[in-house]
Amino acid sequence: MSENSDYTPPKVWVWEKGNGGRFANINRPVAGPTHDKDLPVGKHPFQLYSLATPNGQKVTIMFEELLAKGHGGAEYDAWLIDIGEGDQFGSGFVDINPNSKIPALMDRSGETPIRIFESGAILVHLAEKFGEFLPTDPARRAEVMSWLFWQMGSAPYLGGGFGHFYAYAPVKIRYAIDRFAMETKRQLDVLDRRLAENEYLGGDAYTIADMAVFPWYGGLVKGWLYNAAEFLSVTEYKNVLRWSDAILQRPAVRRGRMVNRKTGELDEQLHERHDASDFETRTQDKLAAQ
Repeated sequence: MSENSDYTPPKVWVWEKGNGGRFANINRPVAGPTHDKDLPVGKHPFQLYSLATPNGQKVTIMFEELLAKGHGGAEYDAWLIDIGEGDQFGSGFVDINPNSKIPALMDRSGETPIRIFESGAILVHLAEKFGEFLPTDPARRAEVMSWLFWQMGSAPYLGGGFGHFYAYAPVKIRYAIDRFAMETKRQLDVLDRRLAENEYLGGDAYTIADMAVFPWYGGLVKGWLYNAAEFLSVTEYKNVLRWSDAILQRPAVRRGRMVNRKTGELDEQLHERHDASDFETRTQDKLAAQ
């Protein structure tokens, strides 16, 4: 690994466009839309605008779990937001999420449409609306909410920290990789200790806390996030692996991971989801064969 040790920060930082590695073309130091673009609206009560990153998967897993429990009112349209192309900076998307990050949701099930952004807020909104995957007992609810917010606070270290410097930065900076690898392993140890004593993060029941944590840390130990499983010696975290395997066996989780996905095998990519039958008829392998 190499590093640049002769950089002295200037008195006033100035943005240099294009300086930022793999995602430099979509990064900028200001908010707001870059272009006018209305968002499509489908036929279902919920309109999701997303991409199958770990944060996006949380919400599509939640929708599929609700539908699996028989909540027909949770039917949703999932529209692809290609962040590599800057779709998140369109005026329609910014109207829903001023932070220009996926996922963003419009709840049109009532008289007045409600916008919800931030994946954790979306999970809580849906859990409360349908009375699922979030305990009502105060102590159990507090435990689930604590792990949910643990994930929301920890993910920047895993994604923007470890993931960025290990996988995406234009140069390998040993100090940065070591710093965030240490923190990522500490977080995995936090999870492993919790899961040594509990089947799920909230206790004995599967909840939105598991849905939030799994796409990040489950993805990491299963090897599909940053291709860093060997580097981080994830076999040390046997309880996280056990928990990840159990969650991955859930059909709704497998479906949720496919929605708005643009990577991996073609039969695992469902770019947009507008009907339950789309999983059988509109995955990218099926479309390519037409």
